[in-house]
Amino acid sequence: MTFNERKIKNPEDVVFQVQDLTKTYQMGEVEVHALRGANLEIFSGELVVLLGPSGSGKSTLLNILGGLDTATSGFVSYRGKDLTHANEQELTEYRRFHVGFVFQFYNLIPSLTAKENVAVVTEIARNPMIPEDALAMVGLAKRVDHFPAQLSGGEQQRVAIARAISKNPAVLLCDEPTGALDSKTGIVVLEALERINRELGTATAIITHNADIAGMADRVIYLSNGRISEVRTQMVKKSPGELQW
Repeated sequence: MTFNERKIKNPEDVVFQVQDLTKTYQMGEVEVHALRGANLEIFSGELVVLLGPSGSGKSTLLNILGGLDTATSGFVSYRGKDLTHANEQELTEYRRFHVGFVFQFYNLIPSLTAKENVAVVTEIARNPMIPEDALAMVGLAKRVDHFPAQLSGGEQQRVAIARAISKNPAVLLCDEPTGALDSKTGIVVLEALERINRELGTATAIITHNADIAGMADRVIYLSNGRISEVRTQMVKKSPGELQW
């Protein structure tokens, strides 16, 4: 059963709830309003794409959802637990045990193999996957003993995805995961993310400025000037292999 085929029946299906979220940065004498009252919900098992131009607030919103940043005002909760007023220790535990992150740049440790890069996370997780299993999920079963320098950019990004999912997170947050890749390689990376969402049921949020990637989402959340301007549910999704840009 896909996300679009089932109904949201109870509060347990709500992974994130965001209400009137604002974020203001002080840059010298200038106030920068990165978020201006965002409201949204993200549900268990869905794949959402947050779409908007640079400066629209996508990364700021993702960082707050992931506990990497805090809001200026408003409210954000994870499975009913208030993140807005969480202290640093609570946020650290939240990031460590509940959220997987994938960024544009892979941040792999050059002196470690693919398996060892994944094991860095599994060694501190509560209920981790076997590193080889996580790498197999992203199509790298035969590359477990290779170092980053021996891998292509797309393969390195898939190692980073395997590392993110190896702790069995409830949520996978991806910030421009194909931004440093060409179209063909980017589609392979998106196929890995789609498989994880479909097979593991991991709620997945992908932020991008690439409108073509929105075709694979259950819902597309459009951001503009720090606000959510539109939320579109897609009854028919494209597979990553059907995307072109």
